[in-house]
Amino acid sequence: MALKERLGTVVSDKMDKTVVVAVENRFPHSIYQKIVSRTTRYKAHDAENNCRVGDRVRITETRPLSATKRWAVSEVISHSSKTQEVPK
Repeated sequence: MALKERLGTVVSDKMDKTVVVAVENRFPHSIYQKIVSRTTRYKAHDAENNCRVGDRVRITETRPLSATKRWAVSEVISHSSKTQEVPK
């Protein structure tokens, strides 16, 4: 069985080694044929804490890592243009 992959945007990186990735699915409505977008949020494992909010990432299905985490970040496609400053 092939592993599922999704392309999404990081919306939260506040947890340690975990990011929340929002994946948008666009499809035509079954009756009205208008394009509808539905967003699903996945918790994904980020081992090196590389991802920041706004990054475009590819996530891959994996074994259950916690109660809600079943995905892992396989690659960062593009980093967000805005840089986050770390308070000193």
